[in-house]
Amino acid sequence: MTFLINNLLLGVGLAMDAFSVSLANGLNEPAMCRRKICAVAGVFAFFQALMPLLGWLCVHTLVQYFRAFEGYIPWIALALLGFIGGKMLVEGLHCKDEGCCCGKLGVWALLVQGIATSIDALSVGFTIAEYGWAHALLAAAIIAAVTFVICLAGVLIGRKAGTKLAGKAGVLGGVILIFIGLEIFVTSWF
Repeated sequence: MTFLINNLLLGVGLAMDAFSVSLANGLNEPAMCRRKICAVAGVFAFFQALMPLLGWLCVHTLVQYFRAFEGYIPWIALALLGFIGGKMLVEGLHCKDEGCCCGKLGVWALLVQGIATSIDALSVGFTIAEYGWAHALLAAAIIAAVTFVICLAGVLIGRKAGTKLAGKAGVLGGVILIFIGLEIFVTSWF
């Protein structure tokens, strides 16, 4: 049960940047068709799942050769999630206007958005380092599903309401990432 809750919360925290961008995409293209809305959410979900798996793979490649590195994983997770979460929190608090481009969203722009909003998810590979391959895949699938739903909602809300929630989403995402970093750090000692 803790596994599911942690990964659901992790998915919510990681999806907040993508949610903000989805809001902006919905605002910029209010006539976006259902297929494109699903494609936008799918691209964000794909990258949010891929990056933790890449991070997990890097950790497991290094840990197999350098066992001493294993003791530093909770510290690394705390530092990375604290930094990323803190950055999101500060940006969310100082966000006055979500700058966005006008016009239709192209494939390349969407791919760049997907990569840019998921870079922080690479550090999640450190946080899920104790998982076996199957659990790492399941964690990535949970993160992807949560991201898909959140981004789907983001585009739809953006089409209706604009980007007023974008800054608040960044604050919430930052707080969640900091909390998960602290939880991983604290539970590694018990």
